[in-house]
Amino acid sequence: MAGNEWINGYLEAILDTGGASTTVEEQHRVTAAARESGDHFNPTKYFVEEVVSAVDESDLHRTWLKVVATRNTRERSSRLENMCWRIWHLARKKKKVEGEELQRLAYRRWEIEQGRRDATEDLSEELSEGEKGDGIGEIIQIETTQKKLQRHASSQEIWSDDKKEKKLYIILLSLHGLVRGENMELGRDSDTGGQIKYVVELARALAKTAGVYRVDLFTRQISSPDIDWSYGEPTEMLSAGPDDNDEDDSTGESRGAYIIRIPFGPRDKYLEKELLWPHIQEFVDGALAHILNMSKILGEQVGGGQPVWPYVIHGHYADAGDSAALLSGALNVPMVLTGHSLGRNKLEQLLKQGRQSWEDINSTYKIMRRIEAEELSLDAAELVITSTRQEIDEQWGLYDGFDVKLEKVLRARDRRGVNCHGRYMPRMAVIPPGMDFSSVVIQEDGPEVDGDLSQLTGGADGSSPKALPSIWLEVMRFFTNPHKPMILALSRPDPKKNITTLLKAFGENRSLRKLANLTLIMGNRDDIEDMSSGSGSVLTTVLKLIDKYDLYGHVAYPKHHRQSDVPEIYRFAAKTKGVFINPALVEPFGLTLIEAAAHGLPMVATKNGGPVDINRALNNGLLVDPHDHQAIADALLKLLSEKNLWRECRNNGWKNIHLFSWPEHCRTYLTRVDACRMRHPQW
Repeated sequence: MAGNEWINGYLEAILDTGGASTTVEEQHRVTAAARESGDHFNPTKYFVEEVVSAVDESDLHRTWLKVVATRNTRERSSRLENMCWRIWHLARKKKKVEGEELQRLAYRRWEIEQGRRDATEDLSEELSEGEKGDGIGEIIQIETTQKKLQRHASSQEIWSDDKKEKKLYIILLSLHGLVRGENMELGRDSDTGGQIKYVVELARALAKTAGVYRVDLFTRQISSPDIDWSYGEPTEMLSAGPDDNDEDDSTGESRGAYIIRIPFGPRDKYLEKELLWPHIQEFVDGALAHILNMSKILGEQVGGGQPVWPYVIHGHYADAGDSAALLSGALNVPMVLTGHSLGRNKLEQLLKQGRQSWEDINSTYKIMRRIEAEELSLDAAELVITSTRQEIDEQWGLYDGFDVKLEKVLRARDRRGVNCHGRYMPRMAVIPPGMDFSSVVIQEDGPEVDGDLSQLTGGADGSSPKALPSIWLEVMRFFTNPHKPMILALSRPDPKKNITTLLKAFGENRSLRKLANLTLIMGNRDDIEDMSSGSGSVLTTVLKLIDKYDLYGHVAYPKHHRQSDVPEIYRFAAKTKGVFINPALVEPFGLTLIEAAAHGLPMVATKNGGPVDINRALNNGLLVDPHDHQAIADALLKLLSEKNLWRECRNNGWKNIHLFSWPEHCRTYLTRVDACRMRHPQW
């Protein structure tokens, strides 16, 4: 109200004497003087102390309008006094209501806190890993995964060697790509990557775990002249089971880990994963027939004549998740899901790039069918296993079937016996992948570790070089000076792996080119023309950038390597005091970062995804924005030029790498699965 003239008029109307002050400030002084003199009730004093300071101006204004309408002086004074008392009463009522509201909110906060405390302390295992905040980085800073589980899950028994008497049958599904146990053709195409290695090693590791009798890894059978004959074999043995000297006569010939290839789709043609969707039902029929038959066989061997049903069905990726949901429903067996990479997140990234329209993306990647399968899998799964917290919060949180906050509430309500009104969400568990350390020798500081590559390849005195691995020679032939530190990138030639940005960072930084060589291990190829459009496009761009920046003699890009060569490639880079880099736009986990750390290589990695948790755990490198080629170059230059930092990162990686072992992974995995509701077929 401009100038608050009406308040001054209100005061004048209350005062009977003409010498009263006409401003609020002066009325405060008058009120203070009256308080000191001990005067009894005075409308002016009451108005200044209670009404003006405590009641909304709009109420005062309405009261004033009624007062000025009264012409009789005595009636007006009486009405003013009554109005003041009415306003005072309303002010008290308002304060009472506000006080009750504050008490209600305080009580509600206490209820929420009490519920959270009960949920955390009494049944932390019933809640998601995301609520407890025990991501791998926090596990490292406080304690190991096993100790963390022991501390939080008083009612959940940790899986141990005491479970040896169990005879579990576990099903793993991974449909796309080329799956075999030896000489895996990783990087051959976009479907044959890290997921293939993960599921094969998981099957082997589970089969060696106490209490597990048989593990079947289901995939597609392909008999095509374009690929190796081994992918057409219906069964391939991965391992024979644990070497525990078990003298139990009930152990039969079916024990161990096996790849089971089910024919579906065209038998003589290799199909990309986007073309497998119409054939999912055919796979489910074949897999169901095998499971029923194997359950009877295992029943005869270790089940006392009763069928041994699968303990769990674990689907990897959307297509296998769709299949696992159908098999789980048909067999009434718990289902576990691992997404590896998610459709909604990929759609979001592709739209951000702006290179394709929504219609083109859906046509190329069948993205909506994939998202539909992931939603179905979420509804059917008892447990979703992720590699990082980021995958839970930022990727699964995009789906209709999962909400991070609501999932926590539902778990707490279910534990306390409170009605969830039909809402259901799977549990989320962060279990980082394991690694096979059998081929890794972790060394302490010494002459062999810090030695120069020239000690192995021959010195300046002309002495003959020692016998070197063939892959070393294959890489060295690209370099003018092979003794410089190596920047190693190992991935398939996929656009999302961001190899071209790495090459741009290397080519535009003169200091980096003088200091180091760059090695790009981009799968295996015979002819770029025969590769898929995405992979062929990336390789073509790589060759153009090498020519543009004149990087001949500085960049190696061998055409072929075996899976057994990979440890030697890491060792070669470590001998040159090099650095491993993963510049992917988004990396779900980053198993190659673990492998590189085990071989003594510091890392530079994308800040999007799993490398954040890995670096928090290992503390062995730097994280960068994958879109910023200058930041990539600066990080590489920093690690390579500061030798003390390089040595510190290498030693940190060696010190903490034991946390990513397969036995630890399998113990946590089986502990989580053991908490699922166990079900078996009723027919």
